[in-house]
Order: sequence, then structure tokens, then C-alpha cells
Amino acid sequence: MDRRVVIDELDAGVERIVGTLSGLGDQDMRAPSALPGWSRGHVATHIARNADSLWNLLESARTGVEIPQYPSWDARNADLDAGAGRPLDELVEDIRATAARFSDSARSLSEDTWNVPVKSMMGWPHPAWYTLYRRWHEVEAHHVDLAAGYGPADWPETYVRWASGSTLTDIAALPEGRLGELAGLRITATDYGESADLGWTSGGPEASGSGRALLGWLSGRSDGAGVSLRPDGPLPVPPPWPHEPTGF
Repeated sequence: MDRRVVIDELDAGVERIVGTLSGLGDQDMRAPSALPGWSRGHVATHIARNADSLWNLLESARTGVEIPQYPSWDARNADLDAGAGRPLDELVEDIRATAARFSDSARSLSEDTWNVPVKSMMGWPHPAWYTLYRRWHEVEAHHVDLAAGYGPADWPETYVRWASGSTLTDIAALPEGRLGELAGLRITATDYGESADLGWTSGGPEASGSGRALLGWLSGRSDGAGVSLRPDGPLPVPPPWPHEPTGF
């Protein structure tokens, strides 16, 4: 996808987050989010700090000086705790300002910079251009995590089309030991015609549904509504998402 299109999608996604937050108040931000142990204030703060962390990777690509995504996991978590209790207006301004800074940096990168390798906090490398897609996951998934009325049904089709396909590709590349309950399963997106065989053999269990339904389930942002399992039974629990990307 054209990088300029993805940056525009990111900007639109942030404005949707701001729109959701505008319907809340300071006390609403202290309420639990959909993520265990995090308030809505934690989620909002993370959306902002994630923009800063991925800006670090763009700056690393631009300058040739390695800059870690976060100084450390402890520093990341301390920043979230410190920022979670702020007033709503301050949280919203933080989200907007950091998102704009990230977008401005992305729009100003030279063409040859996009293929410079950078490294995620988890340790896996990827070209700088994939930073845009990592941010796309963060914006759309954490909007759902605010637990304020936005869900997988509200994800833009452009995001669903990319993210469902990449999720199936990346999960199929995971070692068997990291598939958890999905080991032995075939997963098929009925609308896009894409599938992932996770050690599946003929006659084995199969899960199917629209790309949107599958993405909601595999990302942990839905209970699997719209996903069918054959033979019948409870849907298996997916492993942590997103997965290390493949194909670079």
C-alpha cells in the first residue's frame, strides 16, 4: 500500500480516537479498559507514548544512529502509570501532538530511508517502512481497548484487508510451540480467500469467517463472534498478537 495512504489512515484513526474520547469525562478515564490492569487513562497514554517510541525508530533510520524504541520495559511501564491519571483534555492533547509528530516525521523521510533496518522493543528487526503498519495496529486495536463503543465492526475496511491478511501470514510462520491452542488448525477468511495452515492435516479442525471476524478473534479484540469452527466446539484461544512480521 502507498505509504502516504497509510499515513492518512493513521491520522484519520487518531481523530476517531479523539472523537471517542470527546464523549467521556475525567472520571471515565479512571474506569477499567478492556486490557487487564489498565484504566482507559493507561490506554490513552500508551497510544501517545507508542507514537513517541515509533518516532524514535524513524529518527534512527533517518540519522543512522540506533535509538531504542523504549529505554527499557520498566521505563515504558513507569511512563504509563505516571500519565494515566491526567485530566482528559491533557490526554487528548498528548495523543494528538504525538501522532502529528510521528506523521510529520514519516512524511519527511527520504525515499531511501524507508528500507533502513530498525529494531522493535521485542528484538526483531524490520525495515523502517513497517513502522507505519505497526502504528496502524496500535491505533486501531487500542481504540477498541478503550472500551468506549468502538469495536472491530468499526475498523476501516482498508485496515481489515491488510491486517487480516498479514495476521494469517505471520501466524502461519510461528513455530509450533508458539501456536498454543491453534496448533493443528486451518483458518480461512471466507471473503478474501486467504488461509493459514497451522500444522493442519486433512480432516483436522477448521475455523472460518470474514477477515474482520477473524481479525477480531485472532487479535483478542472479540470473543470470536462470526467465526465458525468445524467440528463444533469452543474456539481455541489465540496466542499473543501481533506477531513477528515475515517476508522482508
